Amino acid sequence: MTALTLADLVLRSMRKNLKHYYLYFFALIFGVTLFFIFSTLQHDHAVMEETALSAKMASGFQAATVLLFAILLIFVTYANDLFLKRRSREIGLYQLVGLTKAGVTRLLIIENALLGAGALVIGIGAGLLASRLFLLLLMKLVGYSGFVNLTFSPQAFVETVVVFAVLIVITSFRMFWKVRKSNLIDLFNDERKDEHPKHPKPFRSGFLGLLGLAMIITGYWFANSSYMLNMFLMLNMLLVLALVITGTYLVFRVTIGWFLTLIRRRKNGHIGLPGALSIAPLMHRMKANAKSLTVITTLSAMTLAMIGFAYSLYYSTEQETRAVIPHDFMFDEMEQGAALPPEEAAEQFSAELDKAGIGYESAPLTYITTVGSFSGDNLPDILGLEGRTLEALLFDAGQLRASGLDVREPQKGEAVLHDSSISWVMKDSSFPFTATLAAGEEKAELDVEQLGEGDVASGWPGVLTQLVVDGDTYSRLAAAAPPEALHTVVAFNLTDKDDLKEASELFRQFEPGDFKADYFASYEDAIASNGIIIFITGFLGLAFLVSTGSILYFKQMGEAEQEKRSYTTLRQLGFKTGEIMKGIRRKQMFVFGIPLLIGIAHSIFAIKSVSIFFMTTDIKLPVAIAMTAYALIYLVFAFLTIGYYRKMVRAAL
Repeated sequence: MTALTLADLVLRSMRKNLKHYYLYFFALIFGVTLFFIFSTLQHDHAVMEETALSAKMASGFQAATVLLFAILLIFVTYANDLFLKRRSREIGLYQLVGLTKAGVTRLLIIENALLGAGALVIGIGAGLLASRLFLLLLMKLVGYSGFVNLTFSPQAFVETVVVFAVLIVITSFRMFWKVRKSNLIDLFNDERKDEHPKHPKPFRSGFLGLLGLAMIITGYWFANSSYMLNMFLMLNMLLVLALVITGTYLVFRVTIGWFLTLIRRRKNGHIGLPGALSIAPLMHRMKANAKSLTVITTLSAMTLAMIGFAYSLYYSTEQETRAVIPHDFMFDEMEQGAALPPEEAAEQFSAELDKAGIGYESAPLTYITTVGSFSGDNLPDILGLEGRTLEALLFDAGQLRASGLDVREPQKGEAVLHDSSISWVMKDSSFPFTATLAAGEEKAELDVEQLGEGDVASGWPGVLTQLVVDGDTYSRLAAAAPPEALHTVVAFNLTDKDDLKEASELFRQFEPGDFKADYFASYEDAIASNGIIIFITGFLGLAFLVSTGSILYFKQMGEAEQEKRSYTTLRQLGFKTGEIMKGIRRKQMFVFGIPLLIGIAHSIFAIKSVSIFFMTTDIKLPVAIAMTAYALIYLVFAFLTIGYYRKMVRAAL
């Protein structure tokens, strides 16, 4: 066969399969665009220098680039496998008419290379146009208000070309292996080999079906139980993953088919036309589709949990920062780099605020550094607090209230724990416990009744436990404490929070350290970090979403081709398009809906298990927003699939 004839055959083959390629081609373009944008933002020096986010952005985008490549590799190779399976008969026909295996391989590889090259050119062009928009989005998320001039990055271009060349080589090798190892009989029967599985044994199916559900429920329970948080946390997480993923696989492979069999038996096999077009094909193909549906569900759950958690971080930045830094500003003698004593620095800072016309309230706070221990039957084992000597800072509730904090006044002999570093593990069941503290020669045994919201003071280079007590207990211990155990800090809270930025610039003159006691500077740093996280997870989530949605779409296109004769027969018998589509819609609701619902359930329990890391924020709203957005985009593929089926049914006659 001449090169011209082979080229002509390639063009005819691509025209013939154009209706099958368009979404696959779009997904490839989408992947190239995302990868090029990531690479451009990663390598553009102006972005790094002008936003002062070099280290955070570089590490974040490097990790995201690796993950994105892994996503695209899985998606492209899986999609190629589906297309090869659908074209098995076509490949067999080529060999029947005299084309050698080498010739078929060259044809497929040329097609694949042309598709990849086209996607690469269009994707890079789209990436160039869209990079500016995504840069503006990133700058908005990290709170940067300046102008950044984004330029074309040759390094990003080369990196994108190399990555997608590797993808084309990998998929081309899989094509070569497929053709080399297949014989004609396999090629002509490949599409139908999973249509008539063996009839499952009722007892075995029932046992495995219930076992799958039990494994998922056990994983959910264990992940949100007190047994999860101990010294074997990593092993516990692996155990939960194993239970949930294995259970999900059994649900798709056995449980769902078993339930559908029970439904058909209850109706004595009279399931009607809608059932014949939904229940029957699902029963026949569920075992063959179990692996892919499990992968799709797991990826969906991972994506939903990742996006939900990232958006919750971004959504709760202000509240979580305020929980760690309760006052707008604080001067503390323990602050590293402090040039002046706290009272003197506070006096000069007050003068600067007065000069700038910024309203404020200030109050001195004195705390006691005590040494003691905690004891209680329900203290979390993971903290190792039982019997251990520790340092705790003791605050007077009256002084804190005078400084503007809304804290509870404990009863005499009681205390309230404030410690943001361990709040994630301290549950209601951990209380009450006993705190035995010593200040000089004086000792106090306090009943710690509850966990307060966040810390009551900030600015220390380390993380220290803070206890709030009543005035009498505080005065007694303060009188016995040596002078070096008593420390004074000065807290500032602005009248108008809009002045925080200007006041923060003034504060840095007096506290040249890392601004632990500067709420605004800490908030800006946190919003930048969380903005980068939500930006990266959002794009990775889109990549996951397009991959999983496209895989389901491809699979349904293949099944529609296999069922085309059935639709022709039904139309010849007089059934209308609407009657046939009723059963098809039921099937698509199941195919797209079940993985989505199970993925949402998995992600809800995953997020619930990590919600303990949020000290003051109820994350139900941000999680619901993230999941709703994901579900709406995901369902677009379901509507595209239904539209494809409708066209096929209408064209059946």
